[in-house]
Amino acid sequence: MTSADHAPDHPLLDAIERYYDAVPRSAARVEDFGPLTLFLREGAGWPYYARPTLDHDGPAATAEDVLRVLARQREVGAPEAFEWVAERNPELRAAVEAAGLAVHEHPLLVLGPQDEPAPAPGLPEQVRVEVLAADAPELATAVAVPHVAFADPGTDVGATGAAELAETASRLAAEGAVERIARRIVDGTTVLAAALADGSALCAGQHNPVGAVTEVAGVGTLPAARRSGLGLAVTAALVAHARANGVRTVFLSAADEDVARIYRRAGFRPFATALIAEPAPDPSGA
Repeated sequence: MTSADHAPDHPLLDAIERYYDAVPRSAARVEDFGPLTLFLREGAGWPYYARPTLDHDGPAATAEDVLRVLARQREVGAPEAFEWVAERNPELRAAVEAAGLAVHEHPLLVLGPQDEPAPAPGLPEQVRVEVLAADAPELATAVAVPHVAFADPGTDVGATGAAELAETASRLAAEGAVERIARRIVDGTTVLAAALADGSALCAGQHNPVGAVTEVAGVGTLPAARRSGLGLAVTAALVAHARANGVRTVFLSAADEDVARIYRRAGFRPFATALIAEPAPDPSGA
């Protein structure tokens, strides 16, 4: 489903836009480029990006504005990336494409205040799903499993398993990423849920609440454990936690329509299109 398949819900789009502006500010330095805002991560963790400036009332961003941000991203070694919602800032696509970037579309799905989540799926007997405390012994593997999953994308069962997970967990712990998530759990800025078996995470994801809105993000299943309903179970646990703690709107972005179909089974409905712009692949492979 594309953005043309549903009418824009402007109050919802405004709430999501304010959320997108607020979330990076807890872990990023913010630089103003007029119609664009650049978020630069401070410390370990997922890198950030540039976005349209919230409540900007001047001229729309041009290719020249995009190029200025790209130059800054290169200067500091940040990813050359822009993210925005197509229905909220439709004019930005032409500017980033004129600056030489490739744009990728990702379905945005939502559980609004009136939407009911689907029941959590059944799981294998040895698997349990929990919202993890900062001192949970499984925290390192829960932080690591989405990294392993996204390095081997898709929904098919794969060979990547326990050995790769342990290696990634050790590396992320050494880099401080596990400690950073633990601090965010204590602060209440991140909630991490995981499907656990034999003392290790098989799937994990998080939500990051800001007031009455939150985004489910980074849900990833160990490739060797795919096709077991773990992603839906973790998502259901995150939604239940969010709703129990006063969050009224839960949304997420899916990698593609195949993944979006999975989340629709959890009760999410499509409402917009997330756009991500990054350098086009070099056709020479260099």
